Amino acid sequence: MSTVLVVDDTPSTRELICGYLRKAGYQVIEANNGKEAMEKALSHNPDLVITDVVMPEMNGFELCRSLKKNPTTQNLRIVVCTSKNQDIDRLWGMKQGADIYLTKPFTEAEIMDAIQSINL
Repeated sequence: MSTVLVVDDTPSTRELICGYLRKAGYQVIEANNGKEAMEKALSHNPDLVITDVVMPEMNGFELCRSLKKNPTTQNLRIVVCTSKNQDIDRLWGMKQGADIYLTKPFTEAEIMDAIQSINL
C-alpha cells in the first residue's frame, strides 16, 4: 500500500486525516511543519504529501516549492488542504506544485476522492 506524509501543525486535523488514511489502508507518516516534512520526505520516500499551508518554520507553499525543486522528491504528488479559500490562494498553491487544492472544512469522502483522483 502507498505511503502518505501528512503535514499539519494542528494535532486534531492531522489526527483526523491520518485516521481516514489508516482506515483506507495507507501507511502514514506525520510531520508538524514544512521543515520536518521535507526531512521526512527525503528519508521515508512517501508516495503522496498532504499539507496544510499556514504552519511555522516552513509553510505549505514553501514545502511544495522545496519538494518540486529537489530531484529526489520532484515527482511526489501533493494535496494542499487548507482554510485559505480565496481563488488567488488556490491559483498560487497550484503554481507552487500542488496537484490538488482542498479547502477546510472537508469531509472524509472529499479527501479520499482527491487521493483517488491522482491514482494513488
